[in-house]
Amino acid sequence: MGYAEVYESWKSDPEGWWMAQAEAIDWDRKPSRALFDRGENLYEWFADGMVNTCWNAVDRHVEAGRGDQLAIIHDSPITGTIHKITYAELQSRVASLAGALTAKGVGKGDRVIIYMPMVPEALEAMLACARLGAIHSVVFGGFASNELAVRIDDAKPKAIIAASCGLEPGRVVHYKPLVDGAIELARHKPEFCVIFQREQEVAALKDGFDFDWHGFQAGVAPADCVPVEGNHPAYILYTSGTTGAPKGVVRPTGGHLVALNWTMKNIYNVDPGEVFWAASDVGWVVGHSYICYAPLIHGNTTIVFEGKPVGTPDAGTFWRVIDEHDVKCFFTAPTAFRAVKREDPKAEFLKGYDISGLRGIYLAGERADPDTIEWAQTVTGKPIYDHWWQTETGYTIAGNPAGLEALPVKMGSPSVPMPGYDVQILDEAGHPVKAGELGAIAVKLPLPPGTLPTLWNAEDRFKKSYLAHFPGYYETGDAGMIDEDGYLYIMARTDDVINVAGHRLSTGGMEEVLASHPDVAECAVIGVTDQLKGQLPMGFVCLTNGVTRPHDEITAECVKLVRQKIGPVAAFKLCAVVDRLPKTRSGKILRRTMIQIADAEDFKMPATIDDPAILDEIKAALQGLGYAKG
Repeated sequence: MGYAEVYESWKSDPEGWWMAQAEAIDWDRKPSRALFDRGENLYEWFADGMVNTCWNAVDRHVEAGRGDQLAIIHDSPITGTIHKITYAELQSRVASLAGALTAKGVGKGDRVIIYMPMVPEALEAMLACARLGAIHSVVFGGFASNELAVRIDDAKPKAIIAASCGLEPGRVVHYKPLVDGAIELARHKPEFCVIFQREQEVAALKDGFDFDWHGFQAGVAPADCVPVEGNHPAYILYTSGTTGAPKGVVRPTGGHLVALNWTMKNIYNVDPGEVFWAASDVGWVVGHSYICYAPLIHGNTTIVFEGKPVGTPDAGTFWRVIDEHDVKCFFTAPTAFRAVKREDPKAEFLKGYDISGLRGIYLAGERADPDTIEWAQTVTGKPIYDHWWQTETGYTIAGNPAGLEALPVKMGSPSVPMPGYDVQILDEAGHPVKAGELGAIAVKLPLPPGTLPTLWNAEDRFKKSYLAHFPGYYETGDAGMIDEDGYLYIMARTDDVINVAGHRLSTGGMEEVLASHPDVAECAVIGVTDQLKGQLPMGFVCLTNGVTRPHDEITAECVKLVRQKIGPVAAFKLCAVVDRLPKTRSGKILRRTMIQIADAEDFKMPATIDDPAILDEIKAALQGLGYAKG
């Protein structure tokens, strides 16, 4: 069946369709039905089934005689090491860690915070929690003590599992002092910590409170898998709220298993036994879904990569990993390719590697500009699929289901909604708009299995954040349109649609134009306050390596380009060249922070920022354009 038939078969019988997908999962007790309506627009899936995530991700593959297959390849260009773990080895390691946690009183429903770098032990900790029915909350390794403390107070973990350190190019990030600082700041105190000591830094442990990863497991009986209800939380993942406390997205166990398993073949087009690589971090949702859970549930080999797209050691790292490990499907963020393109615009490094086994490259995390997609397609000769989803959904809302049917790619579009998602474009009053018109992107309720049923201990906030604005819909917070062929276009976050003298314009559309300039490697457009027009767009461009032309020549060309492609209505005349853009560690550009600096508003330093010093450069550029006063 092709995409249209599959989507139609889901739409005509959503519950029957999802029950059929649930057959691919090992249940201790099969659910009696798919959907449970809890009232007030709250829904759960497979709620009365009993199941264990770790069994489905590890043990069942060993039971099926595939214990010798590689489960995890840890590739760390930072340490210069590669380490491979089979499913049988993973089973014994996870059961041992789970047994040690059980001996310390961790059980079903208890929370455990995991604060780890990109090492296999991070996945083992996640799976050990899942084995016991404990609810893990992975916090990005290296997050400041204050941010970690906020999450400790919200999740109230019984234990914290951490590493002694993380590694960045040229520096060691000391994790243990950050954990100690967070525990000191937090009102809730965990009962104990488990510390995985890395040879690059051995941390001092507190007697009776901190336990060494290996010593902690010595002489302990391995733990079996504990079946949990289908609606039992598998994990909590905190996503930054625009204001105040971070939001704890809850991931339900049953739907998570069913949906992620379906995506591996149908979206990413991989078969069990093949190598799948998502170049993200376990601290983000991509790391949860596509480094840890989905590949293992589906019986693939997953890559845990401790490195960067450039500088570890060069812009050829991606190609080396794909060649060396015979990667069939590669998933990364557009910003990673922009970094590679900026460093190696002609892809000279690629000539030394064979990536012929690669079937496709998937981009997500931010808008993929056509220029980056075209460059990647040209140099690799591979299909490049943009796809769109969120921390809240855990997997693709709209994408190109290459395993079902590779649809024609339309530049600037992540393609079409996946089964489970009835995507609509709404005006401010909540009415659907015509094809081609810009509006708020919303998904008709119920959301599909595996998506968030609520926020951790914050149901009212869940309703207010996602359900209140458009009754009967989930509000995505993104703006865009759907064309005549049903292809979705994500133009911007809702708050990135700017109002210039009454015209609603997408900053994303302007970024596409700027990215098409031959000297521009990367760009961002923000809306700044203007007394006359309400808002004005302002562009920031980073230049490709080796460009030596005067900056004012390039910015003048950029202004002209936007006026040509979008029109004078955009009122685009503010543009600056900068060395770098402020980003989160996962590569998202911090546009909201840039706007606050431009408008001279007070702002809180984003916890996820990659390098705070960049903000001074942005402020200087803004002042050069007559903004960021005060």
